[in-house]
Amino acid sequence: MNTNPVHFTLNGKPVKISIEPWTTLLDYLRYHKKLVGTKKGCDHGQCGACTVLVDGNSVNSCLCLLVSLDGKDITTIEGIGTADTLSVEQQIFIEEDAYQCGFCTPGQICSTIAMRNRGEINSEEELKDWMSGNLCRCAAYKNLTKAARRIYKES
Repeated sequence: MNTNPVHFTLNGKPVKISIEPWTTLLDYLRYHKKLVGTKKGCDHGQCGACTVLVDGNSVNSCLCLLVSLDGKDITTIEGIGTADTLSVEQQIFIEEDAYQCGFCTPGQICSTIAMRNRGEINSEEELKDWMSGNLCRCAAYKNLTKAARRIYKES
């Protein structure tokens, strides 16, 4: 079997592996590392359920080959908070009732963090456009946008 070496940081911990070149970041997270907070929705980059952070930017992990991430810093929802201590972003999502069923929430939170990392958001339309890469089956967009706005303003 043909494998390629790749080194990266996952949720703050260094990782050094050899993996098949066709393995996506999403499949590695879910099937090799058992990190199932990142959801497998469409597997075509259309729903945003698989969104994680790579060097602080939001990435659809279903479209990203793991071998392309050599030297990168990858953060999943498991690296953002813990069961005992929620992150500020997770707490705001709860307070703003932006969780609903929870399937899209990990990707929504990662996108919100990337939006905050990006810097200036100049309008409500720009904020909505930033969040438009994440679909919500429950149609909780009003509360999701409210949570994203609050995270951006309070950070």
